[in-house]
Amino acid sequence: MVAILDFGSQYTQLIARRIRELKIYCEIYPYNVSAAVLKNKNVDVIILSGGPGHLTESEISFFPDPEIFRGNYKILGICFGMQVIARFFGANVVRGKIREYGKTIFYPEKDVVFENTGEKTIVWMSHYDQVENLPQGFQAIGRTENCKIAAFRNSEGSVYGFQFHPEVVHTEKGKIMLKNFLYRVAALKPDWTPSSMVEIAKNEIISKIGNSKVVCALSGGVDSSTLSVLLHQVAGNRSLAVFVNNGLLRKNEQQEVIEALSPMVNLKYVDASEIFLTNLKGVTDPERKRKIIGETFIHVFEKEAKAFGAEFLAQGTLYPDLIESTSAFGGPTSRIKTHHNVGGLPEKMNLKLVEPFKYLFKDEVRKIAKNIGLPQSLIERHPFPGPGLAVRIIGEIDREKLEILKEVDAIYIEELKKANLYTKIWQAFAVLLPVKSVGIMGDQRTYQYVVALRAVTSTDGMTADWAKIPLKVLETISNRIVNEIKAVNRVVYDITSKPPATIEWE
Repeated sequence: MVAILDFGSQYTQLIARRIRELKIYCEIYPYNVSAAVLKNKNVDVIILSGGPGHLTESEISFFPDPEIFRGNYKILGICFGMQVIARFFGANVVRGKIREYGKTIFYPEKDVVFENTGEKTIVWMSHYDQVENLPQGFQAIGRTENCKIAAFRNSEGSVYGFQFHPEVVHTEKGKIMLKNFLYRVAALKPDWTPSSMVEIAKNEIISKIGNSKVVCALSGGVDSSTLSVLLHQVAGNRSLAVFVNNGLLRKNEQQEVIEALSPMVNLKYVDASEIFLTNLKGVTDPERKRKIIGETFIHVFEKEAKAFGAEFLAQGTLYPDLIESTSAFGGPTSRIKTHHNVGGLPEKMNLKLVEPFKYLFKDEVRKIAKNIGLPQSLIERHPFPGPGLAVRIIGEIDREKLEILKEVDAIYIEELKKANLYTKIWQAFAVLLPVKSVGIMGDQRTYQYVVALRAVTSTDGMTADWAKIPLKVLETISNRIVNEIKAVNRVVYDITSKPPATIEWE
């Protein structure tokens, strides 16, 4: 398998995405993981990520285990990772005279890793520092106008370095380069398929719970729904899917989830809306909301687990949840926001966690869902945050605001489906803003709420672009909202990508 050593790059997760798209299994480790751990994991290939570090500084704050360069690995260094390789093998890394950032013309030399990329191609650069001279036994295999050593490899063809980022879409032939490295240089076979994903997830569950009982935190989204069915297939009646109504669900959601999953799993519905809404009363800070919701969920699940005799709690936590909540693998990445099922959990819990999807992306979970026979309606559902509508109501939450947002969201989604846009959009939802605006209806002044509509296209939720919904459709949605919902008199559309924004507003 492939091990990606994380030096804190904002693109580390994209390296994993691209490798898995090429049907190769990979895992991410902190940059200083020991060579012994990688050997025990049967790692064949090591990729060193980019990062914010500078090897030109006198104090090198982070460096990998030197033994990885002495093992029998195929190695690729990306950006900072290339500089690490150069430094280890005796070359100099210096501050470049000209910073390279963004799309840059790259001139590759003839090499197996650059087959089918052309005489020149566009790559994405993001660096101040660069390799000044070649390490002994290495040769340059690519350059740019301002960087004479933009790619290199050793004479054995086992160690490569790219100063650019092949994992980002802005590098036009980046996926071809990665494919050449994995298939041609490392001789790996593309065997990361939905069937293998199911097998690994099931093995993870079996190794964790053994013959014990487990409760699944069921939200009704594709992640937890897929997990609940997978648990039932593995553990049968030793698993219980607990669907908790926290009062923050979308319109008619409880009925839809119960009807879809009851035939497939051992399901229990718990209405805990009063508890959640009481605990959230007066709270406006989004991080505090997530913490309260995470802690309240755990208290409810602990109660249900005790009644069921379970000692394990299964969650549909995904890789982006870990990345955004904290550095998932000990790397120097920063927290973007707390996800209720990661950073929002209390420090002390009476249940042991089972999270077989925690290194998977949502599109991979959807492949698993299809493989194990989930209804298409569940597979195609847009992502819905665990805190639910709590993070789509900016500011304090109350029942009136919840009812307003439920109705707005229902109209929005209904019209997207009518226009055959729902399945083409990664995620769409409405946000109730903490402001009111002046309007006029029936020759009378109104002073009502403003709602923002959000829709994005994405493959994994880590990056996203705003969806170009036809103006005619937006017009229909806006007209319906302000005409059918008295409490709203203004509708706006969010046209911000991720980054700089996140998909959710809180």
